[in-house]
Amino acid sequence: MATTGDDRTDTAGRKAPLERAERDLVALGILVAAIFLFVGTGSTVMTGIVRSWIYGVGSPDVLLTNALILNVALLLFGWRRYAELQREIAERRKAEETATRLAQTDALTGCLNRRSLDEAIARLVGEAAASGEAVAVMMIDLDKFKRSNDLLGHKAGDAVLVETARRIEGLIPARGVVARLGGDEFICAAIFAPGSENAIERLAVRINDGLAKPIICGGLRAEVTASIGVSLGFGSAGQTPVQVAQDLLHRADLAMYQAKRRGRNRFAWFEPSMESELRFRGELEAGIREGLKRGEFVPYYEKQIDLETGEITGFEMLARWISSRHGVVSPDVFIPVAEEIGLIAELSEALITLALEDAKAWDPGLTLSVNISPLQLRDPWFAQRLLKMLVAANFPPTRLEIEITETCLHENIAVVRSLITSLKNQGIRISLDDFGTGYSSLAQLRTLPFDRIKIDRSFVSSLARSADSASIVEAISSLGRGMALPITAEGVESAEVLSALRRFGQFKGQGYLYGQPASAEDVKRDLAARGLLIAGAAPAGTPDSPAARSA
Repeated sequence: MATTGDDRTDTAGRKAPLERAERDLVALGILVAAIFLFVGTGSTVMTGIVRSWIYGVGSPDVLLTNALILNVALLLFGWRRYAELQREIAERRKAEETATRLAQTDALTGCLNRRSLDEAIARLVGEAAASGEAVAVMMIDLDKFKRSNDLLGHKAGDAVLVETARRIEGLIPARGVVARLGGDEFICAAIFAPGSENAIERLAVRINDGLAKPIICGGLRAEVTASIGVSLGFGSAGQTPVQVAQDLLHRADLAMYQAKRRGRNRFAWFEPSMESELRFRGELEAGIREGLKRGEFVPYYEKQIDLETGEITGFEMLARWISSRHGVVSPDVFIPVAEEIGLIAELSEALITLALEDAKAWDPGLTLSVNISPLQLRDPWFAQRLLKMLVAANFPPTRLEIEITETCLHENIAVVRSLITSLKNQGIRISLDDFGTGYSSLAQLRTLPFDRIKIDRSFVSSLARSADSASIVEAISSLGRGMALPITAEGVESAEVLSALRRFGQFKGQGYLYGQPASAEDVKRDLAARGLLIAGAAPAGTPDSPAARSA
């Protein structure tokens, strides 16, 4: 307990250690003095008392007898006070040990906490350096724990964290430590002999396998996996054990994010190139935030064609980032980052707002399709915000089609059903995108009111050269006919693919055979040339524009 200056009390108002020690010495001194006094006077006085009581000879000295009685009282008082002080010391020591343990450990799991982690790993580094060994650090992050926590409740979430810590502790070597950083992140570190990389990998695999086993809590079944980043350090000249520990934690953290990017439920070793990737990632995050403010994110449009007639039926809106620093950035690069930093909803809604304004100028028979992120499906207010955007743009809901990827159906089927129903009640149509790549069942297709299914481009683009792809497309087309669901085929990139598709039935199609995704202005010029813009919407320079007519 800290004191400041000459203060004699700590921050809780209790006596400072120095004053308690003085008090202990006083009590001990009283007890010792009482013992010596009793030894010095007790024998003489007691002899007189016994002779007077047994033989009736003489009488004890009254003064010495009173002194003896007072001495006995002091002896009893001193002994009781000494015993009380001993109990107080034991309780104080126990409280201090408890406070130290609470300060160093995680209250929920009993693991070390973030505060004590650096010191614990530094201690391992020092031991390893002295014996010529190395320290392996593993950063463990539970995959999609938040979703499980939201679905099953915080009590089940806490049970998952406790069981996770127990399983990790049961797997690490004897010379190792386990810590919880907070949330769903754990750290384990252990000493290994040089050349033990294979043993470290086997440990990482065992942790992956162990954490992937279901956890049952109160009748609820929780299934989580883990992404693990691994770093290995031998220490280096000029670095203290604490610095080595911090470097190992930093590298394991970078490797863990690499494991997540590679598909989760796996481990990845730290590689030096990850440092530059981290810097680029930081630049992307900053660029996305600034780009949203500057309006650098714009909608591009890909044609959707009736394969039987060859006519344009609508467009799918695709996101593009025209960055002042990075140039044109693919959505495959910036959308996952926007999702991870929590900006995907803002980005998506900004693009939808622009797309609705663009599509107002198109022929009323053309539809607009937009993709929404799985994260937006978890937002119970998304449907209301989308309807607000439609009203603000004065855009008919019947011309809008929302595309939901097949993997979204496993996020929370009840929330997805509620969202789809809410949107369809307003006249918006719903498509199941990337069909064939996920795990949706016939029951889901039957119970969820989809208006269309879209065959993933990976099957369509290889249709002309892959018998397996042809079988899958044929099966999906048969399913669509049986369930009265229209089908759109993505990835129509050649005349051969188009010819093969027509053998399986009637489709809408989209792909590079009909042109690359185009900007709003390019689409407007194309539609103006086809006579598919409403009156007064033709861009300057087209045959139907006022400037062209006046010329």
